Amino acid sequence: MRSIKKIVVHCSATREGQDISTETIRGWHVNQNGWSDIGYHYVVELDGKVVVGRDVAKVGAHTRGHNSDSIGVCYVGGVESDGKTPKDTRTDSQKLSLLNLITVLKSMYPDAIVYAHRDFSTKACPSFDAKKEYE
Repeated sequence: MRSIKKIVVHCSATREGQDISTETIRGWHVNQNGWSDIGYHYVVELDGKVVVGRDVAKVGAHTRGHNSDSIGVCYVGGVESDGKTPKDTRTDSQKLSLLNLITVLKSMYPDAIVYAHRDFSTKACPSFDAKKEYE
């Protein structure tokens, strides 16, 4: 069993309102990146549905240098309709589902700290301050 010390929140960096499925993201990661599976452990789709990605027992591929002790959570969205300007595009359903998912994960891994991908990268991802919101 992996020792989980971090829960890292991401966005898919897709346009606001663009309905991208977990399977589409999996396809990007497998076909374009050559990975064995989707890099995230969970994806929160536009309607708030939480979909399991990579098995949590397996190391993710979402935050360079921090994958071995973390769980990666991604919400669909994160940029304005121009496709490049960072924006918190979470729907009310996504906000509620993210909060519920992180609450469950924190109960399973009480010592884990919630971070935003941007805490480990120069990217704006997930386009909001996840660490502050979920502390």
